[in-house]
Amino acid sequence: MFDRPMFDAHLHIVDPRFPLVADHGYLPPTFTVADYLARVASLGVTGGAVVSGSFQGFDRTYLLDALRRLGAGFVGVLQLPATVADHTIRELDAAGVRAVRFNIRRGGSARIEQSARLAHRVYDLVGWHAELYIDARDLPDLPPALTALPKLSIDHLGLSREGLPHLLRLVERGAYVKATGFGRVDLDVPAALRAVLAVAPHALLAGTDLPSTRAARPFRDTDLDLIAETVGPDLADAVLHDNAQALYHPRRIAAPTPD
Repeated sequence: MFDRPMFDAHLHIVDPRFPLVADHGYLPPTFTVADYLARVASLGVTGGAVVSGSFQGFDRTYLLDALRRLGAGFVGVLQLPATVADHTIRELDAAGVRAVRFNIRRGGSARIEQSARLAHRVYDLVGWHAELYIDARDLPDLPPALTALPKLSIDHLGLSREGLPHLLRLVERGAYVKATGFGRVDLDVPAALRAVLAVAPHALLAGTDLPSTRAARPFRDTDLDLIAETVGPDLADAVLHDNAQALYHPRRIAAPTPD
């Protein structure tokens, strides 16, 4: 039993009742809401972010169903086409979506040249941030308008040791970083965690990355122990829960009522 509350900042639900798209010939195994809840039953999960994978393309039916089943503590991170209508974005926000994802590593998202415009549009409309799945080595190749977004997070510690300096420069400018997917990364995880914390302690978010599709090794419960031990008792609650809670459940100020 993990003895701290956790906001799972990165999880996937794979429900074959909804459309799946083979990505480079890959289709993931089933991992339903029930499977997820059973897997994390001992981890103290109080909420989380359900993230769309490349194999789900622009489908949102699975995500809306998952959010209804998971309850109010959970939010969605969705891939959207650049042509999505403003009213659809507002409807998705009302249903619990809180971020737009750009899967630069594997595809399935809006094209790079369209991504910044879409990210700025959803931020202006409903306050969503943008999430990038990218090897941080490739960050310098992105358009400046994308890396300079008002609010941005990077998946899986940026994946590579070589990309860490580029990642830390984004953290200096306000980006968040997900401490997730340790079975995917090519870096020293504790060293990367400490490096991010040294720049901005509020920027680090923990997650399971379940069901760890295509990872060299799946998530282990001990990954959370590693995070807690590395960040230390003063920051463990923030990294495991509070930082993500603040990002995904920001306090929203209602628009003034007309006289």
